[in-house]
Amino acid sequence: MNASILTRDRLLQGYRDSGKPRDAWLVGAEFERHLLDRTTGHPLPYTGQPGVRWLLEQLAERDGELVREGDNPIAILRRGASVTLEPGGQFELSGSADGALQAINDEALAFTDEVAGWLDGTSIVQAAIGYTPYARISDIEWVPKGRYVVMREHLAKTGALAHDMMKGTAAVQATFDYADERDCARKVQLATRLGPLTTAMFANSPYRQGRPSGFMSFRGHVWTQTDPARTGLPDAADSFSFEAWLDYLLDVPMMFRKAPDGSWRSANGQTFRAWLDDPDDPGPTQADWDLHLTSVFPEVRVKHTIEVRGADCVPLPLAMSFVSLWKGLFYCEQALVGATELAGRFCDHGTRQERFALACRDGLQAEIGGRRLVAWAEELLDLADGALQRCAPEDRPWLRPLGRQVATGRSHARMLLDQFGEAPAPAALVEASSITA
Repeated sequence: MNASILTRDRLLQGYRDSGKPRDAWLVGAEFERHLLDRTTGHPLPYTGQPGVRWLLEQLAERDGELVREGDNPIAILRRGASVTLEPGGQFELSGSADGALQAINDEALAFTDEVAGWLDGTSIVQAAIGYTPYARISDIEWVPKGRYVVMREHLAKTGALAHDMMKGTAAVQATFDYADERDCARKVQLATRLGPLTTAMFANSPYRQGRPSGFMSFRGHVWTQTDPARTGLPDAADSFSFEAWLDYLLDVPMMFRKAPDGSWRSANGQTFRAWLDDPDDPGPTQADWDLHLTSVFPEVRVKHTIEVRGADCVPLPLAMSFVSLWKGLFYCEQALVGATELAGRFCDHGTRQERFALACRDGLQAEIGGRRLVAWAEELLDLADGALQRCAPEDRPWLRPLGRQVATGRSHARMLLDQFGEAPAPAALVEASSITA
């Protein structure tokens, strides 16, 4: 068989081949942030100086390869890392994978300092908050990427808040390795079942258009109103196998295809399975499959690694706690067993949708199973802290900011509401939300 021809069996083998021995396991992290004007609270536009385009060009001139689409810079590639743009101009650093969290933190902090250097003397702040707090979504300039043109048209038909997701949200994500199918299944199931709890622990999007949004994690709520076919907590994650996960992805309607000339075209809702099986089409390539995977957004996503996605953008110390929490739970067998037992008890109460809705609305003060989520969080933190003490003691300090947050009994969003009230002044809220706060 021609090795270039993509088949379901080849895709399935790709997941099997991605397993790694334990001593080769690494951690990766993605840190998004808003670039907000402290005087208005509105996002930095793509055009103008300072502007997102200008900032990308300055950063690339010092270090990295500037990626353009037509005449528009849209990303920077750097040794094992990349800087990309979300549709509303949110910046994302996808850092280099490493075994030690100190290296991940150092890279993120160095990048933050680098951006701050270029923004020095302007009114723009790198803000760690899960949803843009002042601007109307319709007023935010679109980043000029062909992919986003197709996405915004497709998602406008699938969810009332889809454009809010694209232009208004920011998150922290982390990636982890797995040994084999069984190990991958245990980790995916754990992160899926605890998704509402981690959403509450890192809830940090309480404002919308300058007023309380009604949610501790409005970002989390937005994702429930985006596209149910490609978001949320799918059954294929909760009852995971490589085959079940592959079949889920094959049947998610595609949003776009990229033509040989580099142009973006709507896929008109065709599934990847239908494309594979079309006798009149030469068939998709591995690059087409990889592109499709970037358009499916469940709370936990499996590519060559496991990507845990359920956290609002939070200041860097707390973001590092998100990474360390999952490293402890995933990479220490005793903690993985204990957290799986906790997740089983947690999921005895209500439906997945009900648990997630409560977490988004009330954060750590939500009540599930007769216990506030803060009590569930304390139990989970104890497991992660013990795991890091046993298996990665050098990474244990990164969990402490989360421990201090949970000890208050409140999500970060609740603390912002308590501090700034019903009508926060942009300068005060933006400064308090600095990514290094």
